[in-house]
Amino acid sequence: MNTVLPLNKIVGVLLYLLSFGSYAAPLVYIPLGSGNEVVVMDAADGKIKYEIPGIPMSHAVVATPDGQHVIASSLKEPKLYFISTKTHKVVKTIPLPSVTHHLEITPNGSYVVSTHLKIKQVSITDLATNKVIKTLETGKVPNYAIMSMDSRYVYVSNTSSNNISEIDLDKMAVVRELDGGDQPTHLIFSKDQEMIYAANPSMQTVVAIDRKTGEIVNEYEIGKKVHGLDISNDGSQLFVSSIKDNKVAAIQLKTGAIKFLSLSPSPYHLNTIKGTHKVYVSSRQKPIIWLLDERSFEVLQAISLPRGEGHQIAVIH
Repeated sequence: MNTVLPLNKIVGVLLYLLSFGSYAAPLVYIPLGSGNEVVVMDAADGKIKYEIPGIPMSHAVVATPDGQHVIASSLKEPKLYFISTKTHKVVKTIPLPSVTHHLEITPNGSYVVSTHLKIKQVSITDLATNKVIKTLETGKVPNYAIMSMDSRYVYVSNTSSNNISEIDLDKMAVVRELDGGDQPTHLIFSKDQEMIYAANPSMQTVVAIDRKTGEIVNEYEIGKKVHGLDISNDGSQLFVSSIKDNKVAAIQLKTGAIKFLSLSPSPYHLNTIKGTHKVYVSSRQKPIIWLLDERSFEVLQAISLPRGEGHQIAVIH
């Protein structure tokens, strides 16, 4: 027996599907550094949809797990800026002990970790109370932070101490130091989080650190002034930028084979966009973002930014 749906139900289903489709493409939030703002880019077509001014020397952004806010930091003002993902405006700020280089957020949405180069500390902000609840000394020049999937451990690269601090958020304390190689900067986990990859720009390499033992187990030669790095969607590749050699590397983690792609000028921050097979690469010298296909390792598109340079990005799915 055939069933005919009433017109109002058919319309309802169509509206639901259209609504779902309109949110299918992720929105990419990009801080523009000297551009003093954050822009919002549609991952589907690369078009800039919104500009959010008033964040001087914006350098890092993270997204809250509920998708309600993107939190930005400044290299000029000691505060966190909360951007509504509905209005795309700054709706509140939280004071910090110093200006911030990079940010990380716990997957459960409880805390934001900020690295403060000038005071050799990281701060931990409680998102329930909107207050900094702890500052910790990790080492000289705390640079980048990454978070474990269970929301318990934070790993912070201390560039001038040549190590990586492990912070236990249950204890609110540094509990261990891992070898970071020589002057580690940016960090990223392997997909299973058993390995930590650290950029060592002084040595022109990326080192692989066993998270359990804290020891370096592999090293990859990339090029001058290694900077951005991220993991492919399937976890099989590590993408790395070399600012001074004007190239991006794709490391096959299973075999160690490395492919290089020329990008000029000065490929800088690098992020893979989960679910899209795209890699976003900014330029240190020009307001531009390159979109790469992580499977073919080819340039798909070059997108002009309104001003400044792209830094640590966040994605709202």
